[in-house]
Amino acid sequence: MTDEEIPLQPVSCRSCGTCVLVKKNSLAHTLVQWTSDTEQCVELAQSPTADRATVLTCLKLSDSIETAVRDGRIRVPQP
Repeated sequence: MTDEEIPLQPVSCRSCGTCVLVKKNSLAHTLVQWTSDTEQCVELAQSPTADRATVLTCLKLSDSIETAVRDGRIRVPQP
């Protein structure tokens, strides 16, 4: 399987259970595709940003994704 063929992988937030699809294009670049709304996420629900078109970040979800990378559940292409 080439790096381009690596599929999106599901990752659930260890805090709220929100599930997203994730693909690492490099250590620095993470593609996150939301599969549901963000209302379940307490951190995002408390965000003062009224304009949901902006990119919001949940640190707990980011930590869950990085844990999945460290555990080898999310593959990171090698340069």
